[in-house]
Amino acid sequence: MSRLVIVSNRVPAPVKEGAASAGGLAVALKAALEERGGIWMGWSGKSSENNEPGPLSLTGEGKITYALTDLTGKDVEEYYFGFANRVLWPICHYRLDLAEYGRKEMAGYFRVNRFFAHRLAPLLKPDDIIWVHDYHLIPLAAELRQMGFKNRIGFFLHIPWPPADVLYTMPVHEEIMHGLAAYDLVGFQTDHDLENFAGCLRREDMGDAIGDGRFTANGKVFKGGAYGISIETAAFAEFAKKAGSHHMVQRARQSIKDRDLIIGVDRLDYSKGITQRLDAFERFVVNNPAHQRKVTYLQITPKSRSEVPEYEQMQRTVAEQAGRVNGALGTVDWVPVRYINRSVSRPILAGLYRLAKVGLVTPLRDGMNLVAKEYVAAQDPEDPGVLVLSRFAGAARELKSGALLVNPYDIEGTANALARALNMPMEERRERWQRMMDYLLEHDVTRWCDDFLNDLAA
Repeated sequence: MSRLVIVSNRVPAPVKEGAASAGGLAVALKAALEERGGIWMGWSGKSSENNEPGPLSLTGEGKITYALTDLTGKDVEEYYFGFANRVLWPICHYRLDLAEYGRKEMAGYFRVNRFFAHRLAPLLKPDDIIWVHDYHLIPLAAELRQMGFKNRIGFFLHIPWPPADVLYTMPVHEEIMHGLAAYDLVGFQTDHDLENFAGCLRREDMGDAIGDGRFTANGKVFKGGAYGISIETAAFAEFAKKAGSHHMVQRARQSIKDRDLIIGVDRLDYSKGITQRLDAFERFVVNNPAHQRKVTYLQITPKSRSEVPEYEQMQRTVAEQAGRVNGALGTVDWVPVRYINRSVSRPILAGLYRLAKVGLVTPLRDGMNLVAKEYVAAQDPEDPGVLVLSRFAGAARELKSGALLVNPYDIEGTANALARALNMPMEERRERWQRMMDYLLEHDVTRWCDDFLNDLAA
C-alpha cells in the first residue's frame, strides 16, 4: 500500500483522547493516516512575523509524521485572513455581500501555495499518494505539477461549491478552476456540489463532463465525485453510551431537571444560521405556551477566526441575542437559552447529545455538517431524540429519510419543526433514527477514506 501524504491548511498537534475539538477534520484524517502510514503537512498556526520561516518541524507519532511550517505575518494576513477567509469562504457559502477582493491578497494566496509545494517536495517519494484538503490549498497540485511531480494527487473540498453565477463574481475564478483541473481526482461533499462544478466548467467552455465521473479541462482528463465525509459511527455511539457517567454530563442532567433539552453545536460563523436559530426557538416558545419552562436550548459555539472583524461582531451579536431571548422569556427559575462560547471536550459533548431530545442543526449553507451525524450516532436506541436539519446542509442529502428538514430562513417553519420534534411519538422517533443510523453505520469515516483513496489510486 502506497504511503499517504495529507496536506491541509492547519495540522493539529497529535490529538489526545478527550481533547476539545470544534471540528471533525482532525478525527477523520488521523484515522486514514493511522491505517496507511504517512505524512500530514501544513501550517503550524504560528507566524514568524517579518522573518523567513525556519525549517519544517517534524514530529513522529506511530505511523504518522507531522510536518509543520510557520508562515510570515504577511503570508498569514494575505493568504489566510485575506483571500481564503474573505473571498473563497464567503463565495463558496453564497455570501457575495461579504466577499472583499484585493489583488495583494489574491497574490498572497497563490504565493503561499507555491511555498507549501516547495516545502513538501523534499518529503515526497515517487509512489506517494497525495491528498490535499480544502479551499486554502486549491492551487497546490498545479504548483507540484510545475515542479515535475507525477504522483497521484487528489483534492477534497469540505465546504460547498457554488454555481457558476456565484463563482464567476470572483476575479480569479479561471485560475481557481484551472487549479482544480490539475488534480487527478476532485472530491465534493454532495452531488449538488459536483453538478455546480460541472456547470462552472461548461459556462465559459473551460471543459465538460465526459461520462463515468470524468471531466476534461486544460487538455487533460480527471475524475470528479461526491464523497460525503462522515464520522467513526460505531465508536462514537459507544463513546456516547459511556459518556453518561461523566461527572459534567451528570451535572448537566441534574441542572436541566425534567426539562427537554434542545442542543445546537456550531463553530461561530455566519454560515451556521445561529441568529435565525435563536429566533426560531423564541418563536417556538411563544407559539407553544405548554412548553414554556419545560424546555432548555443549549447552544455551544466555540470562537472562530476572532482576528477577522466580521467574526468579532458576530460574537457580540449572538451573545446579545441570547441575552435578549432570555430577558424576554425567562423567569426567576428558568433560563431558556444556555449559551457557551468555548469548545467542549468530546466525552462531554457526546453525553450532551445523548441527553438532548432534539438536535438543532440549521446552517444557512454547509458542506456536510458532522454535528448532525454525531447527534444521530449518540442517541439511545430505545429512546432516541429527533434531528431537525437544514435542507442546505450537505448532511440533508444523506439523512433526509429520518431528519425533519427545514428551511433555516423560515423562522415559523423551524419553530413548527421544533414543536413536532418534541411531540413526536416514540415509535416514529425510533423508526426515523434507525433509518439514519443504518446509513451512518454503512457510510462511516473509514468508508469515506477508502472510497476516495481507491478512486484516486484507480
